[in-house]
Amino acid sequence: MTPAGTVPIPDLPLATPQSSLNALYRRIDLRVATLLAVSYLLDTMDRLNIGFAQRQISERIGLTPQDYGFAAGIFFVGYVLCEIPSNLLLPKVGARRTFFRIMVLWGLTSACMGLISSRYAFYVLRFLLGVFEAGFAPAAMYYMTSWYPPGRMATAISIQQIAAPLSGVVAGPLSGMLLQGMDHVGGLDGWRWMFVIEGLPTILMAFVVLIFLPDRPADARWLTPAERRIVENNASSVGASHHGFASVLRDPILYVLATGYFCIIAGIYTLSFWAPSVLRQAGAHGDLQVGLLTAIPFFCGGAAIVGWGRRSDRRGERRWHCAGPTLLAAAGLAAIATTGGSLPATMLALSVTAMCLYSAYLIFLSVPSQFLRGPGAVGGYALINSIALMGGFFSPILIGRVTQLTGNVNAGVLCMSVVVALGGVILMFAIPKGRLANTDQMPPE
Repeated sequence: MTPAGTVPIPDLPLATPQSSLNALYRRIDLRVATLLAVSYLLDTMDRLNIGFAQRQISERIGLTPQDYGFAAGIFFVGYVLCEIPSNLLLPKVGARRTFFRIMVLWGLTSACMGLISSRYAFYVLRFLLGVFEAGFAPAAMYYMTSWYPPGRMATAISIQQIAAPLSGVVAGPLSGMLLQGMDHVGGLDGWRWMFVIEGLPTILMAFVVLIFLPDRPADARWLTPAERRIVENNASSVGASHHGFASVLRDPILYVLATGYFCIIAGIYTLSFWAPSVLRQAGAHGDLQVGLLTAIPFFCGGAAIVGWGRRSDRRGERRWHCAGPTLLAAAGLAAIATTGGSLPATMLALSVTAMCLYSAYLIFLSVPSQFLRGPGAVGGYALINSIALMGGFFSPILIGRVTQLTGNVNAGVLCMSVVVALGGVILMFAIPKGRLANTDQMPPE
């Protein structure tokens, strides 16, 4: 007998509506969010592994800190130029083919980084890597709004986005071992082996995505018709606030949000590109030791985002769950810059900063679904991400320039703490206050 007010769902146990919904979304977590998480793990590793190879590449092809900062940052120029066109094609091409195209091309380009012989070739391939990776992150965010309601987005995104800090956990020791253990094997430098070995798995993963990821809930053969209807009715993408890309371009709040996000991204890439240099300056020695130590802050960041995302969903609150950690991260970056060369103090400051930055980053990614709905939403996600990712261009270039002028990487990190603090203030006023409405619903009879 069915409890009052509840509609029985085929192939689901007759239980309370909430427990049935929780079971359904756990299955989606496994089939959708986890697959995207593995893909994003490879994406982030291929984007950031130059941070671990900086010393070897600089020594062997003759790069200054400013050259390295430019190479790290030019990736984002290519990314931003192509991100909006890539995402506007997604509804026509489909999610599977979009992700497949992006992953094959970035995997090949990343592996080809092992063939460079001059700083100019380095610049070109980093730019092309940005061109080919363009659109992956906002496409994933837009795609997930067709599966999850607003009140579940932070938890779902935490599953997918745990790949960002986890990439540091994996890439640190792996890159350190390849740089040190494969150096001069077959007459090749260790950094060349690193790019090839870390780039090729992305191409294999692209075929996994093409085969197993459905374009939309209606194509998911592992859902019953009733389950598909539940997912589609509850999805964050339901409704229409932006009927086209032109309406997105005219919405001022999106630019304010993107500016706050820019500051978070600048802080994250400060850690991603410069943490190895900070650790070396604090007394760490050898590529393997630096790689292992670098993994610790990123592990802390990964652990933080899962619990923080669930807390934000339970409380239905986004503003302070995003702005609060951003302001704390600014204090953490200032602490990194003023630890006085103490390796334990530097490790503690890096770990706290990573926890705060990734927590703020996670919550921010669930915010645009409160504003973006309708045909223009896919371009809206790309617009926000394009503006924000210029923080990835700005951050390494500024730090590289300041490091070259002062001879101390911590001076550049201190500058970035001010940028991140500004982002916290912006987000405090830009993100709506109050509780999110609970939109989980069983279908009506």
